[in-house]
This record gives sequence, structure tokens and C-alpha cells, in this order.
Amino acid sequence: MISYKELGLVNTRDMFAKAVKGGYAIPAYNFSNMEQLQAIIQACVETKSPVILQVSKGARDYANINLLKNMARGATEYAHELGCDIPIVLHLDHGSSFELCKECIENGFSSVMIDGSSLPYDENVALTKKVVEFAHQYDVTVEGELGVLAGIEDEVVAAQSHYTKPEEVEDFVKKTGVDSLAISVGTSHGAYKFTPEQCTRNAEGVLVPPELRFDILHEIEVKLPGFPIVLHGSSSVPQQYVKMINEYGGKLTDSVGIPEEQLRKASKSAVCKINIDSDGRLAMTALVRKVLTEKPAEFDPRKYLGPARDELKKMYMHKNIEVLGSAGHALD
Repeated sequence: MISYKELGLVNTRDMFAKAVKGGYAIPAYNFSNMEQLQAIIQACVETKSPVILQVSKGARDYANINLLKNMARGATEYAHELGCDIPIVLHLDHGSSFELCKECIENGFSSVMIDGSSLPYDENVALTKKVVEFAHQYDVTVEGELGVLAGIEDEVVAAQSHYTKPEEVEDFVKKTGVDSLAISVGTSHGAYKFTPEQCTRNAEGVLVPPELRFDILHEIEVKLPGFPIVLHGSSSVPQQYVKMINEYGGKLTDSVGIPEEQLRKASKSAVCKINIDSDGRLAMTALVRKVLTEKPAEFDPRKYLGPARDELKKMYMHKNIEVLGSAGHALD
């Protein structure tokens, strides 16, 4: 057993309380390799933003849990070296079982999500409560979920969204003791969040998705005043990266994300954590494709992963400053 505190990490409790009060959202950036982690820490130090380093089950299997906890330790030391001890959380994204959450807690994670959203309500409550009771023994915070997001993210697959029912949230939080709640109000996983039939086209012919269900979000805020709310599947799918990927041999058609102005609006509410994964994948893939296409003789990974890392940093800084409003809040 290693405590997250030994790694220099924090849990989400104070972080979320400050975000709800301050009207901004904490970035929860998924990572699975060194370059992504470097970009996240560099961007958040330079913008003085707190951050949640997010690891899916697939990324955990890919990177190895022992390497991950030491990467997290390295992240806190790297931030200090760069000149700002920003608050850093290591979070399990979409934990699928009690056993997985337990193993992560025992290996330095400071926050876990238990996703029982596909289960019948009572089973979701029971599973979430079990994780909470174990996690709170070690001062680890827990995120639960009500409602189902469509799309694909690693092992998380759902063909259809089911909006969160506001009438269930108060009972769920009371029975489980969760520290935050992920809800479904129209976001979805992956780079293909909506079909063309669900969207309209603007004057430039770009697909525009339907607006998020802010009415449902408002009802939930009324039921749970001041309680931390989480949005999953909130990548914006920047079209410059889609265009670059396609220009350099990729095949991403009709990929569309959540407009950034809607995320800005959500971040000023009780939404205090916004998950972003696909945008990082797109930015990295776009730059790797560009470098390898323009320099086909290149075989040094640093020469194509380095530019990808720099582009990721630029994108994360934009998110912190312009979208989530988290910049400048690391030392609150």
C-alpha cells in the first residue's frame, strides 16, 4: 500500500469546493505516455492551473500501474522544478469494478471513479457505496455516475445516451456518499460524438451539434446545491486537427465535438470537472502524421513526439485559459 500523499498528490475535495465557488472547472486530462504527461504539467504550471491526471482502465493496462504511480510522483516533482507546486490529482477514469478501484487506491491514486451507470439503479448504488466506504478510509475521493453517455472510449461503449434523471440524484448522493457526480446532459465519448443527422450545418458547411441539456443540469443544481458535478465526453474535436490528420493520410469523416462556448457556460455552473481525452489524441496524431509525412526518412521518435508534445501543451493552455477558466487558480 502506498498513499497518494507520499507521491505529493492531493484528492479532489478542496479543489472542487474552490472550483464550484469560483465558477470554473478543473481540467481532467487523460494520459498514457510520457509526452502527454509532460505537456499537461508544462501547460498547467505555465497557466497556474490545478489539474487532474486521468487514467482509463485501458491506459492503466497499457502503461502498467507501477510505472503510473512513479510517473505521478515525477509529475509533482516536475511541477516543482518548473517553479509552481500546482495541485495534482491522479484519478481512475471509468473504474468498472470494486477490485479495480481498490487496486488503484492501494497504488497511489488519490481519486477514483466507479462507473455503475449501466447497472440497475439499486445495483449502481450498492457498488458505488462499497467503493466509497473503502476509499474514504484512505482519504481518497470518489466519483459516481448517473445516466449513460453514448460513444466509445477504451472499454466504455454505449450505443445510446440516457440522460441523468434529476429526481434520482439526491437519493443517489445520500445513499452512496460520493464526493462528485458524473451526469449525462448530451456529451458523449470519442471523436464521433454525433451523427450528421443529429447536427445542422452552418454557412461554412461545418457540422454543428445540438446544444447540451442545460435544463437538466439546472434541475440537478437545484436538487444538489453546491455539489460537484462532472462532465465526461467533453472534447471539442478541434477541426484544425481533424483537417491535418486527413491532409496527411488519415480518415476522420464527420467527426464533431462539444462546442467550446457550451463548455465555458457549463464551467460557470456546478460543473467543476470536465474530462478531455479525444482532443489530446487528435492533436498528437495530427502532428505525428505531419512530421512523418513531411520527413519520411525520420526514425527518431523524439523528432515526431517532441512536436506533438509541444502542440499538446499549446492546446491544454488554451483549454485552461479560454474554456475551463482554471488558469490562475492553482494557488487559491
